Amino acid sequence: MKLATLALAVGSAAAFTPSSFNGAAVAQRSATKASMSMESSEDLAVLAKKCNPVLGFFDPLGLAGQSFWDTTPEETIGFLRESEIKHGRIAMFAFVGYIVHANGIHFPWAMQLDGTPFPSVSNAPEAWDSISEVAKYQIFAFIGFLEIWREIMADKHYMKGGKPGEFPAFDSRYIPGGALNLYDPFGWSKNRSEEAKAAGLVKEINNGRLAMI
Repeated sequence: MKLATLALAVGSAAAFTPSSFNGAAVAQRSATKASMSMESSEDLAVLAKKCNPVLGFFDPLGLAGQSFWDTTPEETIGFLRESEIKHGRIAMFAFVGYIVHANGIHFPWAMQLDGTPFPSVSNAPEAWDSISEVAKYQIFAFIGFLEIWREIMADKHYMKGGKPGEFPAFDSRYIPGGALNLYDPFGWSKNRSEEAKAAGLVKEINNGRLAMI
């Protein structure tokens, strides 16, 4: 599964970066975290019951109680929640992509400007090996751009009370005449009730976990 492995390796680079946090600011963040919407280990236990009522909260490594890079436990939980959602989404994409390539499905038009077509293959690793090095670099660059955009353009960082998994929209400041919202491209989520959004989040987490397995 070279395609999935490479995508995860590059796409997760920023996810495992401690952003702009450092030990000197821990005390200040601890004093102000009450004003932030930050999750605790108790919140994780409640969410775990919703995701799997039978298994419940499962944290054998005790990650929910850790403080990565001298941050607070709540900030660490924000990082872990963002990482799980992000990697779950990538795994779901990879799963669908593997099925598509295994059935020989590809776009009918040319893959490159020189007329090179999309490869006709029977599996995803073969598809990855068949594309040019330049195309691979473009894929890596695009993934890196999305990671950086998520880190610096969110209204509130996921380690400072921001919503895990939410992707900042490309609004009219960047796309003249309109906006591109990768988090909710069809505008379905904004019109749903809070209960429906919560149920959808549980489904996404469960499906993402299954895809990662």
